[in-house]
Formats: sequence, C-alpha cells, structure tokens
Amino acid sequence: MSTGEGKTVCVTGASGYIASCLVKNLLLRGYTVKASVRDPSDPRKTQHLLALEGAEERLKLFKADLLEEGSYDYAVEGCEGVFHTASPFYHDVTDPQTELLDPAVKGTLNVLNSCANTSSVKRVILTSSIAAVTYNGKPRTPDVVVDESWFTDPEYCKSLKLWYVVSKTIAEDSAWTFAKEKELDLIVINPAMVIGPLLQPTLNTSAAAVLSLIKGAQTFPNATFGWVNVKDVANAHIQAFEIPSASGRYCLVERVAHCSEVVNILSELYPSFQLPERCADDKPYVPTYQVSKEKALSLGIEFTPLEVSLKETVESLREKGFISFDS
Repeated sequence: MSTGEGKTVCVTGASGYIASCLVKNLLLRGYTVKASVRDPSDPRKTQHLLALEGAEERLKLFKADLLEEGSYDYAVEGCEGVFHTASPFYHDVTDPQTELLDPAVKGTLNVLNSCANTSSVKRVILTSSIAAVTYNGKPRTPDVVVDESWFTDPEYCKSLKLWYVVSKTIAEDSAWTFAKEKELDLIVINPAMVIGPLLQPTLNTSAAAVLSLIKGAQTFPNATFGWVNVKDVANAHIQAFEIPSASGRYCLVERVAHCSEVVNILSELYPSFQLPERCADDKPYVPTYQVSKEKALSLGIEFTPLEVSLKETVESLREKGFISFDS
C-alpha cells in the first residue's frame, strides 16, 4: 500500500513552482490532493496539474483567495495534512504592504485559522524561506554556520527595503504565534533559492535568475545564495508530514555559492553558452557561509548536487521554450 493511500491532504497555491512538484509527489504516493489555485479556469495554472499521474482520480482543484477569510474552510475539510505554500515571491514591488505583506501574513493566518477550526487536520507544513532565517545583521562568512536557531530581524530588513524577506519573516513569526495559541502541530520548511525542473509553463523567480545568466547577461550579480533542488524541497515537505517525530523548522540548502561559482558551473556544463565574465560591481565578492544540514538529514533528505540542479534547470527551460540551443 502506498504511504498516502486513503489519506487526503491540501496544498495551497498549488500552481506554484514548489507546490506543483509537491502535488506530483503526493499523487505518486497515493494521496488524494485538494489543491487551491487563484483561478481554476486559467489553463496555465491548472493544465500541468491535471496532466499529472493520478490527477484524474485523486486531484481536486478549487478556488481560494489568501485575503478572504474562511476561503480555505472547504479546502481543508477532511484533510489530515495541509501544505501551505501560497505566497507571492518577486522583488520589483511598488506597494510592499498590498503586494507582499498582506498576502503572506494575512494569507497564512487565514489558512491556519481554517486548519484550527477543522478537526481532521493533524499537521500543517508551512513553506517559509531561508530569507526568514539569515538576515539579522550578524556577519555571514565562510566559517559561520547558520542553523534553525537563527531568525531574521524584520526591522533590520525594513531599513534595507528587503520587502520579500520582511513578508516571509513576519508570516512565519505570525504562524508560530498562532500555532502556539491554538495548539496546532506546525512544521516550517525554510528552503534557499529553489531550482531544478519546472512543471508549470510560466517562469518563476528563481528559474528566471538562472535564465538571465544564460540569456546574454553582460555581468553576474555580486550576490551569494543558498541553492536547493525543488524535488528535495517537495520531498522534505512530505517527510515532515509523514515522520511523527518531525518538529520545528528545517533549513534546506545543498550549497551556498556566489553567482560567479554558478557561472563557472554553467560554463563547464555548457561551453557554447555566452555567459557573463565579469561581476556587476568591483567590490569584493559577497562571502559565502555555511548552512547546517543536520536537521534536514534527519528527514532522510539526500541533497541533489548544485551541478545537477543547474543542469536540470537549464534543460527544463529549454523544454519549456524559454531558451533554445543546439548542444
């Protein structure tokens, strides 16, 4: 018998990058999935989900709005687990409150409130971000090890106008407070920059970062990110739901790498690509740091190497028609 046979779970924001992979894996494990999307009538949001193995029998799509109270009541009804992945992720914002903060924070509380009012829900898995972990003003250098005990300082991030980081931090913080009050079994997943194969037909922010490097960018950013494969992230969500002893937060980072290293890997994988050869500024490179894998490994996660993740991303971008090349 498959792990999820006879069990029903909910995935919010199901058409998103991580969520689509999560829905795919849940269906393969035998779960019935109630999946929320903003607009079920938009084929770009639903076609790739309806085409998944097992979708015809066990995938139920429904409309829900993060900002509408009670919007998720029906979605979580009868579900043992709820995976809340829905949250906007982009950097060019004109109104941070409306575009990022409200959907992230109010949306999370709306979903959790529906869960708290539903007796069938045993555990909630929240997709947060490494953004809610690492931005606290402490120096990050090669000998520093970031782990789950780190929390981002939202005031520090507001001063830097890092609105996406602020939205993820306050949303996670609000979730922990709410879960404690309502005695909700909450687990939080904190992935870094997520890359790997795309299931959805639209371009997501992290894949776009790789695409910009291979599509004629003159320079690469002077930036350092943690990187992780979308399949590992989806797997971690499921393990966090299925393993009874799982608790707290889980940082998911295969490797922290400067954009120059990413360019080097891509040039080895694809020698014919015209990749940027210089940095966007002449300052010293932003240093790398370490992220502890100890908790993630306790979920049985075997991280996909960055080289493989980058290759999968590029091949997927080609398959989806975002780039064309001969090699």
